[in-house]
Amino acid sequence: MEDSKTSNWGMLRAVLSILQWWAFNVTVIIMNKWIFQNLDFKFPLTVSCIHFICSAVGAYIVIKLLKLKPLIEVDPEDRWRRIFPMSFVFCINIVLGNVSLRYIPVSFMQTIKSFTPATTVILQWLVWRKVFEWRIWASLVPIVGGILLTSLSELSFDISGFCAALFGCLATSTKTILAESLLHGYKFDSINTVYYMAPFATMILSVPAILLEGAGVFNWFYTHESVSSAMFIIFGSGVSAFCLNFSIFYVIHSTTAVTFNVAGNLKVAVAVLVSWLIFRNPISVMNAFGCAVTLLGCTFYGYVRHKLSQQTVVPGTPRTPRTPRSLMELLPLVSDKQDKI
Repeated sequence: MEDSKTSNWGMLRAVLSILQWWAFNVTVIIMNKWIFQNLDFKFPLTVSCIHFICSAVGAYIVIKLLKLKPLIEVDPEDRWRRIFPMSFVFCINIVLGNVSLRYIPVSFMQTIKSFTPATTVILQWLVWRKVFEWRIWASLVPIVGGILLTSLSELSFDISGFCAALFGCLATSTKTILAESLLHGYKFDSINTVYYMAPFATMILSVPAILLEGAGVFNWFYTHESVSSAMFIIFGSGVSAFCLNFSIFYVIHSTTAVTFNVAGNLKVAVAVLVSWLIFRNPISVMNAFGCAVTLLGCTFYGYVRHKLSQQTVVPGTPRTPRTPRSLMELLPLVSDKQDKI
């Protein structure tokens, strides 16, 4: 009975974390598009840097001031060896997402981002040598086909935004796999991950943001009509980004990388609808059909993953996917004493 209650509570917690993540994700996407399109603040590096600054400050307040979470001590060497690479990939992911939002509609960007399960499978197959059944590969066909159909029929197609969103899928997959290894392997909770990651991300982005966009930002300050209200929206987006970063790692901690990616694709319909209601970007019939095919493909992919996970593993047969331990095991981020507390 206790096991059943624990299982139900774990499932409910996972569902609530996913819904919370959807809400923050759609909010950040819509606010960022509003910043680029309506406020004419066309500086994706600066916006991303503000997001990470807000995340660093928010994590500091939660851990150091409010003490809602105990700080997990990490050796400086392990910070650079484990957290810095994930911060770097996460920076690339956020910047590419903001760049794509600057050039293409939210609906198109979100549909392209639905390609992430495919890039996750391909990346795990190529780099981590995971073995997947043919049903996994077959379930990716409608996802890829729907994205191709959407791209060919997109009325507001832009090659820069398309490439940024496409490469963002690869960055998202890499970041998700790294974060899952960090959180599941070393009991590193979500807020501590943001606490250690956000300062690295700010450091990585600050120099290119100043060099490439600094002059444009100063010019915007002098020419924009209502700077105070615009800055309120921009920093409001940063606060929402902190909540999003927290919820992202909480979802990964509560589920798995694949579940996280599949759940992310289910929010596409909401993001498309909300963006259309606000920005009224044109959507053709074929474009909507391609998006629907992609969503159905993602649902089928999730169904196949679920069925495979329910299968009984015969002794002596490798699981699907199979991960060689020699390639996946990483050094612990925390000491043995910390793990025993």
